[in-house]
Amino acid sequence: MFEVITLGSGSAGNASLFRDGTTSFLVDAGLSAKQLSARLEACGTAVSALSGIVLTHEHQDHTSALKVLLARHDLPVYCNALTARALQDAKLSHRNWRLFQTGAEFALGGFTLRSFAVPHDAAEPVGFRISAGGACFGVLTDLGYATRLVFDALRGIQGLLIETNYDDELLQKDTKRPWSVKQRILSRHGHLSNTAAARVVGDLEAPLAHIVLGHLSRDCNSPELARGSVAGQFAPGGRMPEIHCAAQDLPGPVLRIT
Repeated sequence: MFEVITLGSGSAGNASLFRDGTTSFLVDAGLSAKQLSARLEACGTAVSALSGIVLTHEHQDHTSALKVLLARHDLPVYCNALTARALQDAKLSHRNWRLFQTGAEFALGGFTLRSFAVPHDAAEPVGFRISAGGACFGVLTDLGYATRLVFDALRGIQGLLIETNYDDELLQKDTKRPWSVKQRILSRHGHLSNTAAARVVGDLEAPLAHIVLGHLSRDCNSPELARGSVAGQFAPGGRMPEIHCAAQDLPGPVLRIT
């Protein structure tokens, strides 16, 4: 059994805490260092107690706290080589890189993590299958579509953080984003819509008990729309997993993955 807490998720920043009795780590660190530290403290975990930070990719909304955090704490940063190079090219200096090869497993305390490639406009973006004590949780965010590899990697998980970035109709009607930005979001290297994420959940051959909907656009989505799309994949009166919408401004509930 282990715990998962989404510390914040959205276009302004993403970070999640994973912990068991002895190990705690972040997947992504896209909030400000001040906010990230405060939210960790609110969850009973100090930054100094972290065993590391694991990165899905180098974009600012997943890495913005790194410069300040790493100046104060010599935390290991787990990422693949191209993500590390992109951060180094952006002037992030750090001596404690722990590089993994995409697709390979690595250990972090009592956890086993396996990354898998996802289609997104970053250097070498990945999702994760995270396991401990026989329980498994998937992290699937920032991808334009779900490949066969994604489904293979997530087979048999008990919980999933999945991107539900936008509602198709709201994105089309949005006047703040130029067409070029909309094309990027809609592309096969962009982001998942509510409809696309719902299809992924519906097609997963997994005994899901917990689903966290993340990376919601403030302008082009709502928790009600995202939750309604995903919940619609489950038969009325049948077994329904817990479905939570991750907020941008505060931590989510503690999910116990067993």
